[in-house]
Amino acid sequence: MADAEIPEVTDFLAEHAPFAAVPRAELERLARRLTVRYARRGTRLMAVGRANDEVFVVRSGAVQITDDNGTLVSRGGEGAAFGTTALDGQASRFDVEAIEDSLLLVLPAAVFRELAAAHPVVGDYFSQQRAARLRHALQTMPHSEQRSAVLQTRLRDLLRREPISTTGDATIREAAQLMAREQVSSLLVVDGARLVGIVTDRDLRTRVLAAGLDTSQPVSAMMTTHPVTAGPDDIAMELILEMTSRNIHHMPVVDQGPGATPLGMLTSTDLMRLERANPIHLVGDIAKADDLDTLVALSQRLPRIIDQLVHEDATADGIGRIVTAVGDAIEQRLIHLAERTLGPSPAAYAWVVLGSQARLEQGPGSDQDNALVLSDDVTPADAPWFEALARFVVDGLVACGYPRCPGDIMATNPRWRQPLREWKRTFAQWIDEPVPDAILRSAIFFDLRVVHGDPALVEELQEQIRRSAPRSSRFLAHLARNAAANEPPLGFFRGFVLEREGEHKDRLDLKRGGFHAVVEVARVHTLSRGLPQVSTLSRITAAAGAGGLGAESAADLHDAFEFIRYVRLLHQAKQIRSGEAPDNFVAPSELSSFEKRHLRDAFQIVRTAQQMILQSHPLGHLT
Repeated sequence: MADAEIPEVTDFLAEHAPFAAVPRAELERLARRLTVRYARRGTRLMAVGRANDEVFVVRSGAVQITDDNGTLVSRGGEGAAFGTTALDGQASRFDVEAIEDSLLLVLPAAVFRELAAAHPVVGDYFSQQRAARLRHALQTMPHSEQRSAVLQTRLRDLLRREPISTTGDATIREAAQLMAREQVSSLLVVDGARLVGIVTDRDLRTRVLAAGLDTSQPVSAMMTTHPVTAGPDDIAMELILEMTSRNIHHMPVVDQGPGATPLGMLTSTDLMRLERANPIHLVGDIAKADDLDTLVALSQRLPRIIDQLVHEDATADGIGRIVTAVGDAIEQRLIHLAERTLGPSPAAYAWVVLGSQARLEQGPGSDQDNALVLSDDVTPADAPWFEALARFVVDGLVACGYPRCPGDIMATNPRWRQPLREWKRTFAQWIDEPVPDAILRSAIFFDLRVVHGDPALVEELQEQIRRSAPRSSRFLAHLARNAAANEPPLGFFRGFVLEREGEHKDRLDLKRGGFHAVVEVARVHTLSRGLPQVSTLSRITAAAGAGGLGAESAADLHDAFEFIRYVRLLHQAKQIRSGEAPDNFVAPSELSSFEKRHLRDAFQIVRTAQQMILQSHPLGHLT
């Protein structure tokens, strides 16, 4: 480049990201190492499958970037930069074409690497471009040609009649007569135009007839107050998730304005008309199962539902929540069957689930992780009852397809069947006196959720964790080190690192350094700030809200987590259809070029998140 052009090019670079963050003296040196290239409209600057060893900056004109499916990724004008994804001999994953006559500044690969090494902000900028590509991938991921009605239908389109309502001062008899006359199984209870409660046929059976309540009493004496509601623009899948997880069968749909005016009522029957294999139906059948054999038979319907959802565009998060809701229902029913056999519990207790089930992220083939938190009133004489409960439920889960935990983290292990005071002592030791091996084994216990019993026992324990964890820098440093220990399976030049031996040799592990690494990073963020969230996506959102993650970093991590899990689900659905046990190891030959391309982006985002968590909780705290 001629000396006379150096000041002008330097000024240009100083006006555009990421070069604006580089000192001017270095920009001048950079300008001397650039070349200028002219490209006429229609010129192909990069092509899918071709190697590239240059980075381009548009000085004037415009370019268009498309993927190997011909889908538009982005367009860029003056100041746009591209080419970093195909350096070091990598084949390009994009076509780049000049869509106007363009003047380009060209950086050799070696020059760009020197600049990025000296100024991390430059590398970070192009990492953000990578995150944008991943977001684009999630939006344009190949979908089935025929989308499921459950994934398209808005709730307003399911409302078939005007809301049937009564007031809180109407008598129970009048409400029952109205339900019979209108042939509905539920009523909305309103105060003016505002929803204040609902009444269902189940309420009439259990709260009135079975309880001997006088039917001349007002409806307000037996209605469900503050019911869960949905909005008219929610999609049917969201309603299924909510009703399945709560095991409810009626959902008021209300206007989202300040008055919360009821628009109508939807039932599980309305949703079952949309799909044959409906998880609400399955959860309802599980809740009525009268013996273990029936539960085992019902559990065998879950793989079909998973396969249907995977191939009809459900999100990985939505599928995880549905699989978890079914798992919760099975576990809860086993506990009820056990109590029916063993008799009443001798003391209060809480049955808790841990790990992926606690986080609402169960997938096909997940093993079981559970524990018992007992009241401090429990006596040694009560121990056989709780041992029998644990054995009944754990054995029942195995029969229903949930393998035993390889690490024996189950309620059948006396260590994980303790009074509340012992659990408090255990968590205090983990947090206040952390030992590396113990922290590695105990991390799963910081994801816990009650599925049956007295929630107050666990709330007390969780409150202790929220108070003490942020104060223990050594504990958090240990967790951070564990979160960064399993690096994403990316090698030099962004190639995949495959398993070297064993039954999964030459396959890619999507879990260890993939989505589970995100689980661990998100856990550190929330525990370090005393936040209550348990699911990974809610932890990422909460960490961003509390200042622990930037909004862009949180969005990137969210997308990486969703994309890796979705690729795993596609792989597992294929295994289920072939009669194989689902796992987390995928052969690269199974992956499309689309999936390989964006898995690399997702893994790089995970690696960046691991580096950030180590910087926030440095290893110096471990000395």
